[in-house]
Amino acid sequence: MKIEDVVKSIIVMDDARKLVLNIMYTSNIVSDKFNEIMKPNDLSSEQYNVLRILRGQKGCPANMCLIQERMIAKNSNTTRLIDKLLFKSLVTREVCPDNRRKIEVQITQKGLDLLTQLDSSVTGNEQLFASNLSSEEQKQLNNLLEKYRTLNKY
Repeated sequence: MKIEDVVKSIIVMDDARKLVLNIMYTSNIVSDKFNEIMKPNDLSSEQYNVLRILRGQKGCPANMCLIQERMIAKNSNTTRLIDKLLFKSLVTREVCPDNRRKIEVQITQKGLDLLTQLDSSVTGNEQLFASNLSSEEQKQLNNLLEKYRTLNKY
């Protein structure tokens, strides 16, 4: 469906506006479907992102700065996210023994088990959206989005 039909626009839009609307609309659809997967586990997409970052540390702790710089949503309140994950026993948080101003966060076995449980659903969701595109189109879309994003740094 064309974006003009989605937003029921009766005016002619230029390509730049259509592109922004298409990206925003598509982002909402992808986010909504992803949130459906997370909801039964009482996780937000940002909390899931933190758990994935911590799993990628392979048992090594991560400080708040490292987590924040790897977040997809850069405006996330990392401290609040860690607090919620701590409450759910999905992470641990300790003061660094070498630098008492530094907080180290690690994923717990419960957090790892939850990610393992979610892996197939998340992968299936990614494959569902990708199924409309050939492998070459997926590469092309990734390249175009990276190019678009790079040109429009704010």
